Amino acid sequence: MNEVAACGCFILLFDVVLGSAQWALLVLLGCSSCGGLEGVWAFGAAKWAILHLFTSKLTDGKPPAVLCRLVALLGLLSPAFESGRFLTAPPSEPYTGPNPDLNVLLLGPMSSSLACVVWEKGLSGQRKTRKVDPKLDAKRLLVRMLKYFKPDTFYLIAAFSFLILGVVCDTFIPLYQGKVIDMLRGQVLQSGFFYAIGQLTLVSLGSALFSGLRGGIFMCTLARLNKRLKHLLFHTLLQQEVHFFEQNSSGSLSSRLHSDVDRMGRTVALNANAMVRSTVKTGLMLVVMLKLSWELTLLTCIEMPLLAILQNKYITVSKELKDQIQDCQAKNKDLASQTISGIRTVRSFKAETDELKRYNEALEQMCAIKRRSGIYSAVFGLTRRLVSLGIKVLMLVQARSLISSDQLSIGSLVTFILYQKPMSNNLREILYCVGETMSTVGVIAKVFGYLDRTPQCKKDGELAPEKLRGRIVFQNVSFTYPSSPPDKPALKSVSLELQPGKMTALVGPSGGGKTSCVSLLKRLYEPQQGEILLDGEPLHHYQHKYFHQKVALVSQNPVLFSGSLRYNIEYGLKDCTIETVKEAAEKVNADDLISELESEYDTDVGECGGQLSAGQKQRIAIIRALVRDPQVIILDEATSKLDVEVQHAVLQEVLSCGRTVLVVAHQLKTVEKADHIIFLEKAEVVEEGTHQELMAKRGRYYRLKEELFS
Repeated sequence: MNEVAACGCFILLFDVVLGSAQWALLVLLGCSSCGGLEGVWAFGAAKWAILHLFTSKLTDGKPPAVLCRLVALLGLLSPAFESGRFLTAPPSEPYTGPNPDLNVLLLGPMSSSLACVVWEKGLSGQRKTRKVDPKLDAKRLLVRMLKYFKPDTFYLIAAFSFLILGVVCDTFIPLYQGKVIDMLRGQVLQSGFFYAIGQLTLVSLGSALFSGLRGGIFMCTLARLNKRLKHLLFHTLLQQEVHFFEQNSSGSLSSRLHSDVDRMGRTVALNANAMVRSTVKTGLMLVVMLKLSWELTLLTCIEMPLLAILQNKYITVSKELKDQIQDCQAKNKDLASQTISGIRTVRSFKAETDELKRYNEALEQMCAIKRRSGIYSAVFGLTRRLVSLGIKVLMLVQARSLISSDQLSIGSLVTFILYQKPMSNNLREILYCVGETMSTVGVIAKVFGYLDRTPQCKKDGELAPEKLRGRIVFQNVSFTYPSSPPDKPALKSVSLELQPGKMTALVGPSGGGKTSCVSLLKRLYEPQQGEILLDGEPLHHYQHKYFHQKVALVSQNPVLFSGSLRYNIEYGLKDCTIETVKEAAEKVNADDLISELESEYDTDVGECGGQLSAGQKQRIAIIRALVRDPQVIILDEATSKLDVEVQHAVLQEVLSCGRTVLVVAHQLKTVEKADHIIFLEKAEVVEEGTHQELMAKRGRYYRLKEELFS
């Protein structure tokens, strides 16, 4: 890098020598035109070739790309500048050739070196060293994001049409204001004064009207987009396997679903609106400003690369900090959600102070990141304002000179100043929108990552027979939880059978594999080896809704949702009548429980069923299972909190109609009534048989009975 900088200094010195030779030639020959514009281009091309040859000699014929760009800029800057002067000069003034002032000739190498530093260090240098993550390919993600606007094409066309009309009207407001000011200088009002006032009023009203229509349509489009994206993301999340939700907390997923979707839609839609508006407005303003004064316009445009450097540096830091803030917000939301949902446990262990401390530490961490972000933002804003202030001072000095030489009127200066501030604001807005959009790329990538995720489970089949016997067979099933080490399986070559019309009980110590069998039977997980058959067909061959309606689970701690009692009982069912619900409640002696409630079946159970006791929750869960008329019922400690009479009624009902019943229980009375008992220990079937058979063996079941049931 030092060698490249040294070669660049030598090239600049040699260019100064060539420029001095050109200046001396102009002075000696006394010919300022120097062959006209063609001669300037010819000299520029010759200088480019000479500098390129000089660079090749310095670098042994292998000049770096940065030096080649510098040489091209040094050779072509002067011809391009003179061409601009020629095109913007009044037709009545002949072209006089390059300025013979030595200071002007020396300005070329200085501006060229500044432009190279701006480009190489501020705009393109980081792109060459930064490794591009294909998942964060901004262009690919943004193009994909725009595809989601396709249903709103008509709205977008209308919005952008109103946007352009509003920008055109807004651009001409300062121009007509300058005309009105110039007309006020006369002793008598000119005949076109009121016409100019009318034009000013018309474009002002047009600007307000079209801007309002544009804003309203954009907000409507954004609301429609957010609705579609949230629906699509929520649908995708619901299709994922259970292990996905074990890896990703509910608070984090909720934050992605709401905060991230809102942010990505708002950022892309509103930034696209602002960028198009500012770009069109900047182009129109630039045309008008060049006609007013190309010198002042040039000074205004110097602000662009300087602000680009500052913005590019700020974008990199801002993006990292915003990603950190987003992660902290998701973490804090998850922490608060866990604490509030588990408030009974927190209160039982008197851990309020500990939870408050944890939450406060998380808030402090997020505040520290926000503090750093605020400092960077303040420094960036201060530096940006200082650059703008310096440019304005130079503009005022140049404007004084132009007014003194009658090249600029007071009204034109006022018009230019009215354009200059919005012009700078537009450029800043363009840079800000680019930076804000790029900082959202990480959020967009995370949301699209969830949308693209394929569930790690077998695809459901189409089987939905009218009659189902309910015979279930586990054939050499081996299973390890995804979050567990491979050497710690939950089930090892388990083979068992559940017969229709009979009750099978799973018993054994904790960690033996009982819950794993239930989870596999309900297809919450898929076995790594072996398969589970229902009437001779693998479980995944059945339709998803049909299977879960015919195979019902009642757990020890059933989950209820906010809403009415009837809503929880009918959850997931269509066209379920209140008579069916009442009939299921009567079968398990729950009608008296429901009649005692204030609004009976319309009673609100509260969040997670908080208005009901544990026993009431179990009875509601049993009704919820029976109302589906399942052929297979799994009772996972489902009657542990019920009295003996209700337990007897429940067992009598679930065994009717030839149902297959699987019971996971520790209560002796329930297990003794089972037609078949399977003892699981250390992920394997140790022994099985009836209660009398297992007691006669005096094996593990007998010893467990003596330890737990006596």
